[in-house]
Amino acid sequence: MQQLSPRALAEWLADESRAKPHLLDVREAWEYNICHIADSQLMPMASVPMRAEELEPDAPVVVICHHGGRSMQVAYFLERHGLTQVFNLAGGVAGWAEQVDPTMPRY
Repeated sequence: MQQLSPRALAEWLADESRAKPHLLDVREAWEYNICHIADSQLMPMASVPMRAEELEPDAPVVVICHHGGRSMQVAYFLERHGLTQVFNLAGGVAGWAEQVDPTMPRY
């Protein structure tokens, strides 16, 4: 599992020469509905063990939560279950709002 800064993720998403990562938001639905990164998929942390097979084992996955704690736990879980390119968004959506999109609502 690697840490990925919000700025590094924004650069990755803007780079047309790179395969886009799967953005996996592991917060609760109410949190996701307040704010989320465009094109991210909601998969609450508690449902990840039952739904992990939905993710492609060799595709890059960036795990997202509010500040980075829950997503780090999920990233480690996904690695232990065979995913090979797992990244934790350091600072989560709070970091994204601070470093990339200051118009994003905060809670």
